[in-house]
Amino acid sequence: MTGDVKKVVLAYSGGLDTSVILKWLKESYGCEVVAFTADIGQGEELEPARRKAEALGAAQVFVEDLREEFVRDFVFPMFRANALYEGVYLLGTAIARPLIAKRQIEIAQRLGADAVAHGATGKGNDQVRFELAYYALDPDIRVIAPWREWQLGSRKKLLEFAAQHQIPIARDARGEAPYSVDANLLHVSSEGKALEDPWAAPPEHVYTRTVAPEAAPDEPAYVEIAFEAGDPVAVDGERLSPAALLARLNELGGAHGVGRLDLVENRFIGMKSRGVYETPGGTVLLAAHRAVESLTLERGAQHLKDELMPRYAELIYNGLWFSPEREMIQAAIDASQHSVTGTARLKLYKGTASVVGRKSPVSLYRQDYVTFEEDEVYDPRDAEGFIKLTALRLRLLKMRRG
Repeated sequence: MTGDVKKVVLAYSGGLDTSVILKWLKESYGCEVVAFTADIGQGEELEPARRKAEALGAAQVFVEDLREEFVRDFVFPMFRANALYEGVYLLGTAIARPLIAKRQIEIAQRLGADAVAHGATGKGNDQVRFELAYYALDPDIRVIAPWREWQLGSRKKLLEFAAQHQIPIARDARGEAPYSVDANLLHVSSEGKALEDPWAAPPEHVYTRTVAPEAAPDEPAYVEIAFEAGDPVAVDGERLSPAALLARLNELGGAHGVGRLDLVENRFIGMKSRGVYETPGGTVLLAAHRAVESLTLERGAQHLKDELMPRYAELIYNGLWFSPEREMIQAAIDASQHSVTGTARLKLYKGTASVVGRKSPVSLYRQDYVTFEEDEVYDPRDAEGFIKLTALRLRLLKMRRG
């Protein structure tokens, strides 16, 4: 079975797992390995990953800057829906996987590769996310998932394999790493040893993108975010590209301790896991988007969006970005966003992002209708018939019950 694979494209990070996988694929399959590393804003210098892959014998290495595509075509469409998994998680890891898989398949098709491979473990969601995307984009592609095939079932065995094959590893990786970290322009997540007890508070050093709220500045900061047709386009009057805008909000939110989340979540594969997430820019963006929607969306559309959101978020979490049902919901969400144009003003202070102002040139808010002062556009007597008709079924029910 292994001999029929001549070329495989590996999603390569440069870390211990994928470095071992690169070498293992060459040994076990006797094939060429093409390493692909996506820059989606993880905040690391990626040239060392390129050099490491070359030193390990990769036939070709692709390191590609996908930051703008990531935010424009994946993060922003998701934020139009105000997507939150289980009410709180902004889906920072899940939304990155379809883009990485998409580019991986494109490279594989261009190079005539027989297979693609990833470094996701057999207990996590990412194996599902990667592979559902692979098959949606190339139904006949062969997928190699080393964690489900090899006998290197522990970190200790990985380290032994690395030592035997002269694979360079970080000095501090020779012990059991306390955290499994995933980072991109939207978030940083941490899971693993020190966090596996859901009763234990996360140590402060686990946080890398946000200051502790109690250590944040004593003076609040104010930020204005402008939206056009549902997408943010400017911060404090300065128009920015999608990636630059999210990076700016990460800096502002992180400096004030905004965006920390300690969560026990339900994985798609059936178990619960505890993770610590930092999503400063996304937290600010979500509050701002909802603020502009509150002025510009008609009630029925706004409430229907809120009903669709949990299903939409679950589809992304479960790796079904390329499914027809996600695309159907996305079409409905996008149709609602044509009028979502305006500006939200937020106050960032000690871990909170509070909306303190909102305005829109197409606002549905009418002060002449809602004022408590005397007006000439609304007759309160109209409410009497509305209330009686609404109450009719309740009155009849009570009559029957006696």
